[in-house]
Amino acid sequence: MTADDHPVAHEPVMLDRILALLAPALDATDAVLVDATLGLGGHADALLSAHPSLRLVGLDRDTDALARSGERLARHGDRVRLVHAVYDTMPAVLAELGLSHADGILFDLGVSSMQLDQRERGFSYARDAPLDMRMDAGAGPTAADVLNTYPVGELTRVLREYGEERFAHRIAKVVAAEREREPFTTSARLVQLLYDAVPAASRRTGGHPAKRTFQALRIEVNGELEVLRRALPAALDVLGIGGRIVIESYHSLEDRMVKRALAERAKSRTPPGLPVELPGHGPELKLLTRGAEQASEAEIARNQRAKSVKLRAAERIAEKGVAA
Repeated sequence: MTADDHPVAHEPVMLDRILALLAPALDATDAVLVDATLGLGGHADALLSAHPSLRLVGLDRDTDALARSGERLARHGDRVRLVHAVYDTMPAVLAELGLSHADGILFDLGVSSMQLDQRERGFSYARDAPLDMRMDAGAGPTAADVLNTYPVGELTRVLREYGEERFAHRIAKVVAAEREREPFTTSARLVQLLYDAVPAASRRTGGHPAKRTFQALRIEVNGELEVLRRALPAALDVLGIGGRIVIESYHSLEDRMVKRALAERAKSRTPPGLPVELPGHGPELKLLTRGAEQASEAEIARNQRAKSVKLRAAERIAEKGVAA
């Protein structure tokens, strides 16, 4: 998700739908839910309240988010375990906690409302701030490092692939010229450069000219697509039989990856033309949504973050290599 010019509401996106989708998997005594992107804990709090015996493992790479959600979830006591981790390490986290599987898994991808609202984090192009954009503020290069050090070709690739920016090469060349004059440190100068670099016709029809570049920089800084590429199969591997996974994504790059990962495990591996399913070749997953579901107009009116959400869900129906 990228920022726009609206204040971002702290309301969990598509909460009612998520509660309904996960409920059949979480009703069992001592069911385990992994909230892979805990954020401020809104989804987690509602799920813990709806299922009094549910145990939660909450992951987040943002220590500030963990601190805030920890306060919110404290009333649920020892049913909650919060872990400072990136979600591609989910199997290792569960193993360290002595858990063999998860009954429910939730991903709410992208930048959180809290991160957008914290001016000093630099995620929003609407306010001048340091060009940081790290979800884990203590690790790795910043957006300023990317802008000031990447060669033109590499910066073009980042903007084109992760921001789907038509004018990626033009922007990269202007950035390279400008950083020779003075390195980039804050967002206002970059936003002005982007406004000037994008043709007027595109500015009139393509949304704010900074939106795509800020998305691309954030994805690059946090390695979001590489992490998601590893995390999806890892999460599906630890999902127990009858367990359910729900994933909310906010741009097409994420959604395509989610769609492929779920579809691959929801299809039969029996060669076409055979009259019966070969043992061990049946699908591992049953898809619970027809395509990607979106938020209602009423929810979008309340919460602008819901505007671009795409939700997909599936249920684990068989182990790997075992017929359903």
